[in-house]
Amino acid sequence: MLRGALWLLLLLPLRTPGVQGHRDATSRGQEADEQEADEQATWPGIQRLKEQLRTAGVLSKRYWALLSCAVWPDHCEDQESPVPPLGWSLPLWGRRSLDMFTAWLCRFQDCCPGGDCRISNNLTGLESDLHVRLHGQHLASKLVLRAVRDYLEIPQVGKALALSFHGWSGTGKNFVARMLADNLYRDGMRSDCVRVFISTFHFPHPKYVDAYKEELLRQMQETQWRCHQSMFIFDEAEKLHPGLLELLGPHLEPRAPQTQGAEPPRTIFLFLSNLGGSVINEVVLGLLMAGWSREEITMQHLETPLQAEIMESADSSFGSSRLVKENLIDLFIPFLPLEYRHVRLCVRDAFLGQDLPYTEEALDEIAKMVTYVPKEERLFSSQGCKSISQRINLILP
Repeated sequence: MLRGALWLLLLLPLRTPGVQGHRDATSRGQEADEQEADEQATWPGIQRLKEQLRTAGVLSKRYWALLSCAVWPDHCEDQESPVPPLGWSLPLWGRRSLDMFTAWLCRFQDCCPGGDCRISNNLTGLESDLHVRLHGQHLASKLVLRAVRDYLEIPQVGKALALSFHGWSGTGKNFVARMLADNLYRDGMRSDCVRVFISTFHFPHPKYVDAYKEELLRQMQETQWRCHQSMFIFDEAEKLHPGLLELLGPHLEPRAPQTQGAEPPRTIFLFLSNLGGSVINEVVLGLLMAGWSREEITMQHLETPLQAEIMESADSSFGSSRLVKENLIDLFIPFLPLEYRHVRLCVRDAFLGQDLPYTEEALDEIAKMVTYVPKEERLFSSQGCKSISQRINLILP
């Protein structure tokens, strides 16, 4: 519609006051001279107006091409020239308006079969990934799947789902967050319904906390407006500034019931933290040394000491925030330290991920490169499964 209107304007004769002049029947020669002078004076303005309209027409064509490609993907295949990607150099307001209009349109008509094509909610795929690809985390696997499934299947949600992942580095916290994004959204971590914030990267300087709060709030509101189901991931959550934690509080609080027939928006918050990793390792080590098998460890063994460690930590404001004190976080999920056998499985997955052949000896060789603690027992990988892919290169010919 916009494109047609712009081209119609270009076709209309442009008339401006003063061009015709005052018709005086007794002085036609003077009228012609005045008309010529007026035309010379107004011609640059007319040219500028025509140029602006032509520019708007070109932009409207490009916006329409991008919009139709986003809403009707099959249309892209019929175009002779490819549509520029989202990063093309159009004004920022134009791209934001296009995003918002596309999201608005998807609320009233199917952008693809089944509704909003950005949201897949493949719980079967999530269950498979957690079972097959995540090693040594029977507790996290079970708790994450149950929490997310229950939340997505509730007809009327009363609050956002908030999950807090705790454990040593390399135990799978980011890996599970990525699995959730990949199975709940068509474009995974690249989805415009998923936002990732890393404390030390996005909010590095405490003196700019007010600016960070403003930008964080803007991005969250924009994402929630655009997506009926959104996900926010906060990595290194233990390093979040108290002001940012306070800002998140209202977004995790219970909401008033929606009007009859309206489906409330759903939001998932993931907090990833190394906080509590030491106490998790201590409890697990004690149980293993006492003869328990790893799979026999339950939340009853870990829940109380983990929450106590989080709340009593002097190095972080996360435990003293209202998110924890007012029980706005639904689950604190422990990630257990990984043993040699789990690291070996990670090495195998890394070979398979790179389409490289491997031998049992190669798996052992790389797994033995990792440092294991405590010093006496040498039971847990100090880095989890981090840097496994890079270590493969060390043994390749």
